[in-house]
Amino acid sequence: MPSISINIGIIGPVNIVEQLKQALKYFPNFKPIFKVSDDIFDAPKFTKELEDKVEVLFYSGYLPYSISKHIIPGHLPAHYIPLKGASLYRALYNLQKKTPHMKTVSIDSLTSDDFKRVLDELDESIEHVPFQMRATLDISENIIDFHKILFEMNKTNAVLTGMKVISDALTESNIPNVWVTPTQEDMIVALERALLSTQSRKNRESQIVIGSLHVRPINIPKNEAGQLLIRFQHQINSYIEQLDGHLTQINLNEFSFVTTRGVFERITEGYKFIPIFHGTKDQLEINIGVGFGFSAFEAGSHARIALMQSKNFEGSTCFIVREDKSVIGPLEMGPPLTYHLSVTDQKLLDKAKEIGASPSYLNKLMAIIQRKKLNEFTAHELAKILNITTRSTHRILLQWLDAELIEIVGTEKITTRGRPRQIYRLKELSLT
Repeated sequence: MPSISINIGIIGPVNIVEQLKQALKYFPNFKPIFKVSDDIFDAPKFTKELEDKVEVLFYSGYLPYSISKHIIPGHLPAHYIPLKGASLYRALYNLQKKTPHMKTVSIDSLTSDDFKRVLDELDESIEHVPFQMRATLDISENIIDFHKILFEMNKTNAVLTGMKVISDALTESNIPNVWVTPTQEDMIVALERALLSTQSRKNRESQIVIGSLHVRPINIPKNEAGQLLIRFQHQINSYIEQLDGHLTQINLNEFSFVTTRGVFERITEGYKFIPIFHGTKDQLEINIGVGFGFSAFEAGSHARIALMQSKNFEGSTCFIVREDKSVIGPLEMGPPLTYHLSVTDQKLLDKAKEIGASPSYLNKLMAIIQRKKLNEFTAHELAKILNITTRSTHRILLQWLDAELIEIVGTEKITTRGRPRQIYRLKELSLT
């Protein structure tokens, strides 16, 4: 099954949309359709053009949203980036650089509460005079006059505004000001809200998750292993309760559990935290395979594949196979890799079995290659990937060369001293 793709309509000016493109990299399921214009009055027209093409609308700020909201269909979620939090910190910092001794500022498009909160956290004592009405384009002249009069009467020293047209007019009048624009953090938070509002995401939240878990005592006497496994049962029971899931014990060493994707993602903090690993690694080897799917059969099949991935990796690990057959893992061992099951190329693995090579080593290498989109590596790089000595790595490379799993594609000379390093590539592996 292909991965879920959610069409999102992005409406805003050039500079903010360019920043949004960076933030969207954190949301691989979003398929953006950009409507870009520095003329804010194009927003309603863009809204009309996008209403039948997207699952959610996303505006660069309140103003383009406000002049478009009367034509947004009721079934279509719409979001904008609010001016608060990190954007206010940055704007205030930049304003203080322009006006080091400012004591009072006038503000628009911002709430007094948000402004006061930032001042309190920074332990600043700057006074502010807010424009009392909601800032909209049709009263922009009134807003400009408001700021100008206060400045000319020496009641304020500078201006914070959420509107570019206001900032431009004040700059022409030589009034110190900063146009408050959203930061990457603000954009990511707003995009998260947009994602959670989509029907595709709501369906995904309730998606079934099945986990397969295998545990094996290590480094302890046999007569103590039974008691250790019994204690572990209480630990795994507690963890599944956190997941609001159902646990089935198959035997003393094997368990299966069922939960939903929304709960699993929250408890694992986005696939970063598996608490049952803590305090057990010296005595137990725990392999967990987690499968996502739109049916119990699909999730169970993916869980079995994920468990095999975990067992092929050394030590206690957790791997996830998602509904599109992409793999996340290993969890709890640094930043997890994300790759596709296609990287476990069957031809390569069959050849590896013929010569008795470790499939886990090949899987690790292929995961790195797939992530970097570069099928080239040196012996030194491979040693770091496999976490083994350089001498052991050279033995493995000779074995792989003899079996024609890899080939030499060149050399690199790092320094004037020492031998050049040979560069290898895996044969018959396509980068997708």
